[in-house]
Amino acid sequence: MPDLVLVEREEPIAVVLLNRPQQLNALSDALMDELVTRLQELDRDDAVRCIVLGGSERVFAAGADIGELARSSAIELYYARRVERWDAIRNLWTPLLAAVSGYCLGGGCELALSCDLIVASETARFGQPETSLGIIPGAGGTQRLTRAVGKATAMDVILSGRLLSADEAHAAGLVARVVAREAWLDEAKRVAREIASKGPVATRLAKEAVNRAYESTLQLGLDYERRALYLSFASEDAKEGLTAFTEKRKPDFKGR
Repeated sequence: MPDLVLVEREEPIAVVLLNRPQQLNALSDALMDELVTRLQELDRDDAVRCIVLGGSERVFAAGADIGELARSSAIELYYARRVERWDAIRNLWTPLLAAVSGYCLGGGCELALSCDLIVASETARFGQPETSLGIIPGAGGTQRLTRAVGKATAMDVILSGRLLSADEAHAAGLVARVVAREAWLDEAKRVAREIASKGPVATRLAKEAVNRAYESTLQLGLDYERRALYLSFASEDAKEGLTAFTEKRKPDFKGR
């Protein structure tokens, strides 16, 4: 059996690609288990400072494996803790960038939303079509999509099944950058290298602070930001970055 997830190391970044092309990268339990395992392995590797998660030019992921869902009872889904895999991905320390080309639907859209930012091909189409199956998004779609694009657009996408184009997703705040079709992966890797060139301690603290702003009140976010700032000053990277600036040279960050 071919690997369901392909990993390419291009230190200081890594590229992780979903690999169920015949099933349009449908997110089976086996694929999600393997994906979480590979991402957590990379997250523990200090040599990897940013991870790109992608599918293929045709499809990022078309959604959950409907066959598996149709065979599962509510109690089986509950005990399988299926949707908690998306939470595990959200909790990675290493910055995670989604490279989306083609269809990004249902659980696939929720997977992209679990990443820190999305670089989308001009061909990308985002949607949460679960209501057409008589169910609702259950891996964060009703919550993260609403926070990303606002109530009106989220209601439209989730209730009507409307797909957002790459440009619409960018205008709504779901996507960080839109690139040409042929550049979907190369541009994502370029952005990942930009992120990886920054101080690793500061990058992780900044990621946590932005997530705190996304998930809490302004005052709680500001309190967290100040504590994270002081912690960043305790790192060797901060001393190196500030010294390198005054000496007009490129910093050599060690992630400490």
